[in-house]
Amino acid sequence: MIDRFDNGSQANSDSESDINDLTEGDMASTNNPESQPSASEHRADAIAGRYDFDGPAHRVAADGRGRTISQAEFNKMSRRSLLTGAGVVGAALFGWRTFRRRELDSRIPGVLRAGHEVNESIWRTLFRDGADAPTFDFAESSMMRVNGRHGLDGDVNADDWEMTVLGRDGQVLGTHVLDDFRSMAQTEMTVEHKCVEGWAHIVTWGGVLFSDFVDEFYPDERDAGFVGLSTPDGEFNVGLEMDAMLHSQTMLTLDLQRAPLSPEHGAPVRLTTPLKYGTKQIKRIGTIQFSDTQPENDYWTVRGYDWYAAL
Repeated sequence: MIDRFDNGSQANSDSESDINDLTEGDMASTNNPESQPSASEHRADAIAGRYDFDGPAHRVAADGRGRTISQAEFNKMSRRSLLTGAGVVGAALFGWRTFRRRELDSRIPGVLRAGHEVNESIWRTLFRDGADAPTFDFAESSMMRVNGRHGLDGDVNADDWEMTVLGRDGQVLGTHVLDDFRSMAQTEMTVEHKCVEGWAHIVTWGGVLFSDFVDEFYPDERDAGFVGLSTPDGEFNVGLEMDAMLHSQTMLTLDLQRAPLSPEHGAPVRLTTPLKYGTKQIKRIGTIQFSDTQPENDYWTVRGYDWYAAL
C-alpha cells in the first residue's frame, strides 16, 4: 500500500504544531514589534561588539585582547585618556612658555646659544688645516642660483670700487682696487657650496687665496685671531676665525664659472670657502679688519644663528 501525502497539508500541520509549542510569553515577544532589534541596532551590535547576557543590560565592546568591557568602563577609560592627554598638552605648553621667558643671548634663549657654543667647540677641535673639502671636475659644476642680497643695494662700478683693510686697533693699513687682485696668482677650485636652507650646488670659483693676500700685503697680521668683513654700505657683516681664513680653500673670489662675478653674485670681490655655510660667504666686500677678539656684529649671529657655521 502506498501512502501519499499532500505536501501542502503536511507543511500546514507542521506549522500548526510549532505554533502550538510556543508559550504565551513567546507569542507576545514575537508579535511585539518593539521587542525586535531594528536594522540600525544590528549594525551597532556588529560595530560595538556583542551583548553580555550575563551582565548589565547595555552594550559592551571588545578590547585589543578580546575581552569585553561595559559601556561604563569604556566611558571611564575615555575620561582618563582625555585627562592624561590634557595634562601632557598643558605640561608642554608650560615648558614652552618657561623656555621662551628665559634670558635671551643674541636674540635666542641662552640654552640654545649654549648649544651653538658646544657645537662650535666640537668643530674647532676637529678642524685640521690640511683637511680639504672635496673638489670636483669643472664639468660637474654649473651656474649657481642667486640667494641673499643683503648689503647689495645700489649699483657698484668695478672701476671705482675700493677695498679698505683695517688693523686690530681700527687704523687703516691699506686700500686695494680690483687690479691688485687680478695681478696676483689666480686659483680656481670646483667645490660644493652649501646653504643653511638645506640646498647645495657644485660651483667653480676663481680668485686669490686669502692666505696669499695676507702674505703679500699684511704678513704681520697672520697671528690675529679673527677677521671681520663688511659690505661697502656696512649693512652686512661677517666674522671668521683666522684658521679658516688662512685655509687653502678660502678665497677672495673674482670669478664664477670662469667669468667675472655678476653684481648679484657679489662683484667685484666676494669671499668663498667650502668650510662654511653660505651665510659666511659675504658678497661685495668693502672692508676687511683683523682682530684679536671675535667680531660681535656678524649679521646672522645677532639674529640667532651659529657664529661658527662650520661644515
